[in-house]
Amino acid sequence: MAVDAAGLDIASVILRVSVGGTLVAHGWNHAFGGGKIEGTAGWFESMGLRPGRLHALMATATELGAGLLLLLGLLTPLAAAGAVGTMGVAFITAHLRNGFFIFRPGQGYEYVLMIILVACGLGALGGGGVSLDRALGISDDLSGWTGFAITALAGGLGAALLLAVFWRPARRPAEETEA
Repeated sequence: MAVDAAGLDIASVILRVSVGGTLVAHGWNHAFGGGKIEGTAGWFESMGLRPGRLHALMATATELGAGLLLLLGLLTPLAAAGAVGTMGVAFITAHLRNGFFIFRPGQGYEYVLMIILVACGLGALGGGGVSLDRALGISDDLSGWTGFAITALAGGLGAALLLAVFWRPARRPAEETEA
């Protein structure tokens, strides 16, 4: 039995609102939560993302911008790539070493991995019928394998490039003695 267009449209709205809303909440917290941009910058520096302020501003802008685009259903695969990129960096810098489960000390990677995978699926699904992509007539061009490729490649390559250029984690004592 095939899924009808209404079902796909409903799924797209639910996923866009959940991922987009989560990204906006993350960006808002970076900018206006407890430590604000300065606290976020210090946290990023502690993980080896230097300069911390630059990364705090970039992550905040990406999460707010991509989240808003997802909520609107505008350039959905590119917006989903923003989620893949920011969560990909978080996966590598903060969560991978802590194992899978989020409840582990230091928080595992299950949460960021789920956002990455849902964002990739959303890139393939596209904005759906209730989106600015549809209103602008670009939803068919930005879905399926094309949408998935835009999301996975732009997000994954963006994260990899950022890490390659800016991530300089502190060496552990064992690494220093071996070097």
